Amino acid sequence: MFELLKATPLGRSGNLKTAHGVIPTPFFMPVATAGAMKGITFDDLLALGADILLCNTYHLHLSPGEAIVEAAGGLHSFIHWQKPILTDSGGFQVFSLENIRKITDEGVAFKDHRNGNPLFLGPVEAMNIQHKLGSDIIMCFDECPPSTAPRADQIKAVERTLKWAKECKKEHEKLKKTRGSSPLLFGIVQGGLERDLREKCASELISIGFDGYALGGLAVGETEEEMYGVLNTICPLLPNDKPRYLMGVGELHQIREAVGIGIDMFDCVSPMREARHGNVWLRDETKIRIRRNEYSTDHSVIDKHSPAPTSRTHLKSYLHHLMRIGERYGETLACLQNMGVMLEFMRKLRKAITAAPSTTSSPSVPSALTK
Repeated sequence: MFELLKATPLGRSGNLKTAHGVIPTPFFMPVATAGAMKGITFDDLLALGADILLCNTYHLHLSPGEAIVEAAGGLHSFIHWQKPILTDSGGFQVFSLENIRKITDEGVAFKDHRNGNPLFLGPVEAMNIQHKLGSDIIMCFDECPPSTAPRADQIKAVERTLKWAKECKKEHEKLKKTRGSSPLLFGIVQGGLERDLREKCASELISIGFDGYALGGLAVGETEEEMYGVLNTICPLLPNDKPRYLMGVGELHQIREAVGIGIDMFDCVSPMREARHGNVWLRDETKIRIRRNEYSTDHSVIDKHSPAPTSRTHLKSYLHHLMRIGERYGETLACLQNMGVMLEFMRKLRKAITAAPSTTSSPSVPSALTK
C-alpha cells in the first residue's frame, strides 16, 4: 500500500495507495473538520490540486453521527468527495476538553460540549466509528498530552497509547472481517520531548504492526528545535516501507524541515485559519497582514503568479476592503490563496525530491530546499 520511490537529502518520495486512489508523497491534507471546508468548496480544493482530505471523528460522531453517514453510503458519498479521506481518532479533541472529561485506562468519559450529555470514547468505539464513516485511513485512539507536560504524565500517556493501540489493532482486524472493509490503520507515537519514551513508543508500535506511523503531541508548545530533535530521533527508527505522518504541523518552513528529516504526510488548520483572520500567504513564502492600512491603497493583485486564479485578478486593496467590512467573500479569497500556496508548495517539494540524487537510506537530517 506504500511504495517508497526515492530517498534523498531533501526527503522521501513515494506513493500511498488507498481504496479511493493513489496519493504521491509528501503531501498535505486540508482539514474539513465536520465534512466541509470553511469558506471554500470541494470543487475549489480539487482545482487547487488537493489529493486527500482530513475529517474529524469527534465532530462527525456528535453530528450527524456515524449511523447517518453510513446510511448515506459512507463519508465519501455523504460529503461528495471521491478522493481519499483520513479520519483522526477523536482523541485530541476529547483530551482538549479537560474540564468536562475523565480519562481512564478504558477510554475517555466526557460531556457533549453542546448539551452536556454524557458520552464515552475508547479504542473500540474509535475503530467502530471510523469504519462506519468509511475512511480510507484511520487513526488509533491515543492519549495526547501537551509536549511540555511533566515526564510522569508522558509515561502514563505512552502506557495508555500502547494499550489502546493493541486494542485498536484487534478491533480493526475484527471489523475488516465482519464488514469486508480494509482501511489503513496508523499507530501514533507519543512521549512528548522525552526521547526515551518516544523510542519506546515507536518500538512497541512497530512490534504491533501498523500500515503507517504518526507522530503526535508536537507543535503544541515546544520550540521548533525541540520538535526537530524528536523527529531526528524517531524517523530513523520507523520502517522505510511505511508512511510517516507528522500531525498538526502546517508552517511552510516547518514542513520543509520535516520532509528533509523523513516525514511524508501533514495536516493543519493554519492555512485556512490564518486566511480567515487576514493573514495572507504568498508564493515567496512571506505573509502579509491584509487588514493593515497600507493595503487600502495597494492596487496590485494579491499574488500575480498564484495557483488560485482569483488572486491573480483581485486587488490587495479590494481584499483589504472586504476583510475590513466583514464580507465573507474576503475570507474565501484569502482561503483560496493560502490553500493554493500550501498545495503548490508540496508539489514543488515533490518535484525537488524527484530531481535530487538518491541516498542509500531514508533522510535523517534537515536539509534546506531552494524556494
